[in-house]
Amino acid sequence: MEKHSTGADAGDLSLVRRAQAGERAAYDLLVLKYQHKVVKLVMRYTRNPADAEDVAQDSFIKAYRALPQFRGDSAFYTWLYRIAINTAKNALAARDRNPVMAQIELQDSDDGPDLVNRLKDPDTPEGLALTEEIRGTVNAAIDALPEDLRTAIVLRELEGLSYEEIAAAMDCPVGTVRSRIFRAREAIDRRLREVFEGGLGRAEELV
Repeated sequence: MEKHSTGADAGDLSLVRRAQAGERAAYDLLVLKYQHKVVKLVMRYTRNPADAEDVAQDSFIKAYRALPQFRGDSAFYTWLYRIAINTAKNALAARDRNPVMAQIELQDSDDGPDLVNRLKDPDTPEGLALTEEIRGTVNAAIDALPEDLRTAIVLRELEGLSYEEIAAAMDCPVGTVRSRIFRAREAIDRRLREVFEGGLGRAEELV
């Protein structure tokens, strides 16, 4: 895995090094920076805001305890996301829940329209009406995905991570990530075609 060198990653690494040296305030800055993103990520598993807050808090505690082992081989946030994903999975297993069957409350989510836009190919007609029904269908399709496909598509489409970053967060090869995202998009498009003829307008491009 190549070491990231963007300004944001460099800033994170600087804070990590300070935290590793015992400066708790530096870690607090990292928590403030990524708390909202981590809560949104684990909400895809817990489906409950209070539970998501608890899982996020546990994730940051675990990350802090593991901070001495972080070497900076990958971006801090991909390392943090991996911890958050595993923490969410463990929390669900402990409560004997099935995350696939939970339903997203679209009215409280600001990701629906964004996700549909990002799932569309660039040349898809911009005039597509993003109705509540379409957003509901997309989110229901995501909910119905197997856990590995759902995590990959959420990290790609909602968090905007690269394939390499998702591979680091999910601890799997890049090729596996590409396959999961392709299969997830196919499943979402197939679900949309069942409800709306032509799906997202990508039928011709997928051939």
